[in-house]
Amino acid sequence: MASSSSFSSSTPSWKYDVFLSFRGKETRNTFTDHLYDALKKKGIITFRDEEKLETGKSISSELFKAIEDSRIALVILSKNYASSTWPESKIIQNIVEDIWHKLSYSFSECNEGKVGIISRGEKLVSLLSIGSNDVRIIGLWGMGGIGKTTLARVVFHMVSEKFERSCFLSNVREEYEKSGLVPLQQLLILKLLNESMNINDVDEGVFTIKNRLRHKRILLILDDVNQLEQLDNLAGNHIWFGSGSRIIITTRDKHLLQLVDDIYDVEGLDDGEALSLLSLKAFKTDHPPKDFLELSKDVVHYAKGLPLAIETLGSFLFNRGVDIWKSTLNRLKEFPESAILQKLKIGYDALQETEQKIFLYIACFFNHEEKDSVVKTLDHLGLYPDVGLRVLVDKSLIKMNDSEVCMHDLLQEMCQEIVREECREDPGKRSMLWSFEDVHNVLSNNMGTEAIQGMALKLLELKEANWNPESFSKMRHLKLLIIDNVHLLHDPKHLPDSLRVFIWSGYPSKSLPSSLHLKTFERLKSLQLIKFQKIIETLTFTKSQFLRNWFLKIV
Repeated sequence: MASSSSFSSSTPSWKYDVFLSFRGKETRNTFTDHLYDALKKKGIITFRDEEKLETGKSISSELFKAIEDSRIALVILSKNYASSTWPESKIIQNIVEDIWHKLSYSFSECNEGKVGIISRGEKLVSLLSIGSNDVRIIGLWGMGGIGKTTLARVVFHMVSEKFERSCFLSNVREEYEKSGLVPLQQLLILKLLNESMNINDVDEGVFTIKNRLRHKRILLILDDVNQLEQLDNLAGNHIWFGSGSRIIITTRDKHLLQLVDDIYDVEGLDDGEALSLLSLKAFKTDHPPKDFLELSKDVVHYAKGLPLAIETLGSFLFNRGVDIWKSTLNRLKEFPESAILQKLKIGYDALQETEQKIFLYIACFFNHEEKDSVVKTLDHLGLYPDVGLRVLVDKSLIKMNDSEVCMHDLLQEMCQEIVREECREDPGKRSMLWSFEDVHNVLSNNMGTEAIQGMALKLLELKEANWNPESFSKMRHLKLLIIDNVHLLHDPKHLPDSLRVFIWSGYPSKSLPSSLHLKTFERLKSLQLIKFQKIIETLTFTKSQFLRNWFLKIV
């Protein structure tokens, strides 16, 4: 990883991208004119020397200053082109493209937002194995806002000059949703063949890409791919491209990368890198001022290594005082930054309904919980977790190992905000409740509604609660109820027959609650009453009922 000290130098400032001069009469109004126009059309800021440079003559101070103020000095020698058999336009095109690549690489080298990117870029370049002549396809996989596109762009600038042609096809998902595949195919062909083609349909686009690029050594970046159809019709097979070609695919969905040669799992920034990036955005230096150090660490802790969050908050806090920093951190506890959540919500919106519910249940109730227990509970809720959890892992929305299911803190915050937005003013009209304040408010004032599907109250220390005994009577769609470390002064009089999972940890009584009439709980799959002393009364039901419907745990 790059150390913070490597970011202290300021970005060089050039007045011009290119200093363009010439020797020879025939270039003044022909080749040089055309080259100058081509550079301008490409957006390359060019100083054109209007003086004629003669051999042996000294350069004027004004001209010398113009050269110093330019990144690239280009002198055209007419004799190199007068006898050339290549068409002039082809020569100009090659010069412009070569300059463009050099400028792009130069820009990436002095880009102040590259914290932590160099070591990651070098690792990705090693995966590309550019020296080999096979065709390689590499996937960049990770959650939204983790820096996949930034990494791909840096590597694109690092290596693009090693290929005949290169193309960075950005925002594939967004462009696909707006206009479909044909415009993307046309843009790919334009950049890789420098030809504007009228493609009538997707199949014609595929035919053109396969047949025109199979002998060209190209570099292609497909950025933010989210559908298999996009890959199938833009870079469907290794044999579409010439020997030595490289294709990089950035995506949030690992399932789309079945046929790639390698996958780079893009990780977040460590604390040191995150602090450097925040400092660059908020203070334009590589380290925060002393008065802001602890506040900066708090922001870094909140962002949990996500570059999107660090850059967004750093830009917002730029040139603001300590009081605003403190107020912003306090506000984030109740009102998360919408610019961050909207970027993260793209992944949620792409899920099927059952997958969305699983995601919300994990965020609100089961983050960092034991895997087998989470799978069982989700299965009891009828959410088909074997499929749904695999999808969430592939889409980089959760992580799961043999012992735990977890998600990034900001993804959890995004999910909880989705639930709050169902009815911000009245928690009783939301689908899920998990905070003590909201649960206590709803159950004390009998404000529950049929909107509530899941409710959990997990406290670190035992608390007494004087809830309204009738408070569950209106929750006709309640499926999950978890009470942990709460001593109810009054047992609930009615529990809805929609209940599927009921877990009461720290259960205070020696007998079952009077409200638990099991004949009415036809959908109940799991009943866990957990306490330190044995329950005196236990449930009685037939063996077939137990095997068919119940998971009972009494400790």
